[in-house]
Amino acid sequence: MTSAPARSPELRDFYENPAVPVASGTPRSRRQARMLAAALGPADPKPQTILDIGCGDGTAAATAAPLLPGHRVIGVDWSQDALRRARTRIPYAVRGELTGGGLPFAPESADAVLFSEVIEHLVDPDAALDEIRRILRPGGHLMLSTPNLAAWYNRALLLAGVQPVFSEVSLRGIHGRPGREVVGHLRLYTARALREFVAASGFTVVTLEGAPFHGVPRPLRPLDRLACARPQLASILLLHARRT
Repeated sequence: MTSAPARSPELRDFYENPAVPVASGTPRSRRQARMLAAALGPADPKPQTILDIGCGDGTAAATAAPLLPGHRVIGVDWSQDALRRARTRIPYAVRGELTGGGLPFAPESADAVLFSEVIEHLVDPDAALDEIRRILRPGGHLMLSTPNLAAWYNRALLLAGVQPVFSEVSLRGIHGRPGREVVGHLRLYTARALREFVAASGFTVVTLEGAPFHGVPRPLRPLDRLACARPQLASILLLHARRT
């Protein structure tokens, strides 16, 4: 998923490449949507506006929409290729970026933001959270997900001198870590770092949960699900925060 990850031509070309993955796992998107639905409550009497920033191909927004009946879900992405695909899945998808000109929304115009697997792609995550805070109403919800640098298997890999999963040293190929896809991760967070960073950006952290990673080899998936009970060991971090 992308939303103006950087200003450099090389990164822009990378994210416009149709071969670059622009969707996260559906079970994870569904879980995040359930967390948001519980926080928002029913749409009656007033539907609320939810922005899926970095919507990618629209899969996450399309997965979330049935769990948020009556609310208005709008996809936002910088990549024109991703938006073309998103518009086949969701009714509203607009172009916007978190840096430069900013998002095409007025201050305090959104009730909630889905920010799924985006922050790890950004050169300037501080500016991104500032922009999200600008468009969220006071008390508005931020639902953020990102890979965990300190996932249980990454701890073992580091001890063995292997580059952690999710981390990348090049946009041209995989070097020194498991996996085959280059996905453009620039920043990674531990549970503690994510909490501190979001709180320092003007949000109150409500909860931090763990989620499994669809790329874990099948024999290890039961262990990956078990690790979700302790977010600091989980593959994916799911954070719910509110704008202060």
